[in-house]
Amino acid sequence: MIDYVKGYVAHIEADCVIIDVRDIGYQIFTPNPYGFARSDEMVTVYCHHHVREDAVQLFGFQTREEQALFRKLLDVSGIGPRVAVGILAGGRPEAVIAAIHREDLSFLIRLPGIGKKTAQRMILDLKDKLQLSAAAVELQWEAEAAGGVAVPSAGTEQWSEAREALAALGYTAAELDRAWAGLGGAQLPGETVDALMKRALQQLFKG
Repeated sequence: MIDYVKGYVAHIEADCVIIDVRDIGYQIFTPNPYGFARSDEMVTVYCHHHVREDAVQLFGFQTREEQALFRKLLDVSGIGPRVAVGILAGGRPEAVIAAIHREDLSFLIRLPGIGKKTAQRMILDLKDKLQLSAAAVELQWEAEAAGGVAVPSAGTEQWSEAREALAALGYTAAELDRAWAGLGGAQLPGETVDALMKRALQQLFKG
């Protein structure tokens, strides 16, 4: 079992990073590839070593919290490693855990690859197994106090929708403002809400 890999970022792709460990490149699939900015500094990637009949794959994360939640998600029927990675790409661990604890189906079905039945299984299987961190408790209190997520409109209509969806996944107004600024305050011609969200997530992952 490979628990973590420490090395240098050699290459970044849309769904993975290549980590150079003593001249050997490890392909690691990760929710936030752009979170591993290329630099001369060594990085640590916390891993899940996934073995099946036709493939051996590494899935990697920036924190132990992401790694732990990923492994818990794999215990839910209908959630494989690719869907689990998508969940972590769509929502921060504390936001996902808080949503499970408050049985927030509307939040969970916004996550990539999650339908209503899978969301219900996530709540049933994980609610008693996941501990609320301080950040998750704060998010839960905010959601309960607001009765939902209020998001100020900014930019285009598509960005307003994308912003609302990203806010529901746990991103703050300040982070979303920075993401919009990183996009130059404009969307591409004919760009859909989903495509705009993906570009905004890339900005968020870059920090």
